[in-house]
Amino acid sequence: MGDIKTYDMLIDGEWVGASDGQTFDSISPGTGDVWCKIPEATADDVDRAVRAAHTAFTKGPWASMTPTQRGHCLRRLADLLADKSEDLGRTESIDSGKMFKETRWQAKYIAEYFHFYAGCADKVSGETLPIDKPDIFAFTKREPLGVVAAVVPWNSQLFLVAVKIGPALAAGNTVVLKASEHASAAMLEFGELIEEAGFPPGVVNIVSGHGDPCGRVLTGHPLVARISFTGGPNAARHVLENSKRNFAEVSLELGGKSPFIVFEDANIESAVNASIAGIFGATGQSCVAGSRLYLHEDIADEFLERMTEMARNIQIGDPLVEETQMGPLCTQGQLDHIKAEVAHAESEGGKVLAGGKQPEGLGGLFYEPTIIECPRQDLRIVDTELFGPVLSVQRFKTEEEVLELANDSEHGLAAGIFTQNSARSLRMSSAVNAGIVWVNTYRMVSPIAEFGGNKGSGYGREAGFQAIYDYTRPKTVWMNTSDEPMANPFVMR
Repeated sequence: MGDIKTYDMLIDGEWVGASDGQTFDSISPGTGDVWCKIPEATADDVDRAVRAAHTAFTKGPWASMTPTQRGHCLRRLADLLADKSEDLGRTESIDSGKMFKETRWQAKYIAEYFHFYAGCADKVSGETLPIDKPDIFAFTKREPLGVVAAVVPWNSQLFLVAVKIGPALAAGNTVVLKASEHASAAMLEFGELIEEAGFPPGVVNIVSGHGDPCGRVLTGHPLVARISFTGGPNAARHVLENSKRNFAEVSLELGGKSPFIVFEDANIESAVNASIAGIFGATGQSCVAGSRLYLHEDIADEFLERMTEMARNIQIGDPLVEETQMGPLCTQGQLDHIKAEVAHAESEGGKVLAGGKQPEGLGGLFYEPTIIECPRQDLRIVDTELFGPVLSVQRFKTEEEVLELANDSEHGLAAGIFTQNSARSLRMSSAVNAGIVWVNTYRMVSPIAEFGGNKGSGYGREAGFQAIYDYTRPKTVWMNTSDEPMANPFVMR
């Protein structure tokens, strides 16, 4: 127990434990062992963090910084993040089970997001209005909202932090960031870079804990002006309920069950590789995982033969080992849920083509890459987000049929389309009800491109230049340019 590290939270520029001293264990999914302790924030701790952020927004040096100066802070943060990507990636892998080669690359790449928003900071502008009144000069200016509550899940947490706090800080807001109760360590280590980058105390605060009280108090706090939430739909409903107390603006990204459509003219090798990456990359623990595979009947057999062969040969094991290709799941709850849903799919007529069980000889929360052919769209597994390496497969005959199948979902985050017919790709990308559509590729991201979902996958967009405007509100200013006195209000002309 002496080797187990205890982390602190960042509140008002100070590193502190929970005010009542409570912590909770963080278990490394690759071993099943407790490896660190995380503070369990109290309601008072969260209140202190929000009030610190509000003070920093209204009175601190951050409030008087120019947009260009804010950009300098973000640029320094980006450089530090790139330098520390190895350490942050390793911590995230130990804590979440994600592949080290992925987490270190992701930590380094998201530095580009902070560089992007550093450049955006002094590009936000209003407009002059061609007003229909004589002797009046009217214009708008964009102003920051205030305190932003940023709530992120454990998967891709540093990336999600970048797309939330990057535009929020560039616009001049302050932030209280809630780390997930699963795999909080990398988020808390990230806070050290905030300090080193020169952000004044209270501008970024990082708290850790469970939904109640930590998340509840944060999202319902009267000083919070905007909530940016990524997570599951059940938690989102609580967030919306909490926001009734403060009327905060809310954006939600709630995951998906993304269709991956392969037509008969597709490059099969490319499509198979993309589908493998889309569902088994990150152990399927991705909001945009291509977990519904739709294959044209003319190429389905060949495609599945290639894909099942690749799936059976994926190297499962320690996420810190370079040769490993797929690591463990993050939580026991995920593993239990996947086991139950796979069994239920089989009872409904689904056929397991690969995987379907835990691998032998491995401790930890591992599950084999699994492919299930489903005879019907109404199997529960087809539209249930498992957040794991499980793929449902169906066959189709026509474009009209597969479009109906793809859109027959409560989700609408992402979609993949593989075809060499450019007209079809344009038709399908327009007709599929999803916020992101990849054509002949998958899981591509960039700070320049917005992402977000439709339907049950939430609302609002993150990344891209437009995101910075979502963290501001317009103010309209009317100026009378005439030297004449105002007219008598009781004399109508």
